[in-house]
Parts: sequence; structure tokens; C-alpha cells
Amino acid sequence: MNVEILVYGTEQLCASCVNLPSAKETAVWLEAAAGRKFVQDQFVVRYCDFLHPTTEVDKLWAKRIVEEDLWYPLVVISGEIVGEGNPKLKQVYDALEKAGVQPIESV
Repeated sequence: MNVEILVYGTEQLCASCVNLPSAKETAVWLEAAAGRKFVQDQFVVRYCDFLHPTTEVDKLWAKRIVEEDLWYPLVVISGEIVGEGNPKLKQVYDALEKAGVQPIESV
């Protein structure tokens, strides 16, 4: 089982996110943080530049980001937004547990 953590963003930081990490940096940070708490072969983190989406799912999220003026980095797990602009680890961890990813201490 692999739960995908999708991190959407673009090279250019959003105007209100100037002092925050980029979406790519956020993806790397989430992968490292989640890897310390959860079994690593149960999840994968994938960054997507929403200005250049490659999959149909990415195209749908890219459209929502533009049309709904969502903040990025946008973190999506199991089709739900779990972080926008400055994602919180607790929300990401809760979403991973809800998706069935096991914490390391329970294995």
C-alpha cells in the first residue's frame, strides 16, 4: 500500500508566501518529517508544478488552484486538501493515519 502525498506548487512563490519555503522544499521537508514518524514504504511524496501538470489528477488540481485561488504549496492526501500555503505536520500526520499509514512505533 502506498499513500501518495501530493505537493502542488510552482517555481515562483505566491505573493503572500514570500517568507515561506517553496513547494519543492516543502515536499522534501514533508518526506523527511513523515519518514521519521511513519513506515516509509507505505507512502510516497510527489511534487507537481501546477503550471505544467503531467497526469489527469494533476490537471484537475492545477485547474482548482487557479480557479479557486488556492494557496500553494498545496498538500493533498487521498483527494483531500490537508495543507495550503504553510502546511501543518499534525494535519498531514492525521491524514496519513486516516489513510491507513502505520506509525513506526506500532510496527
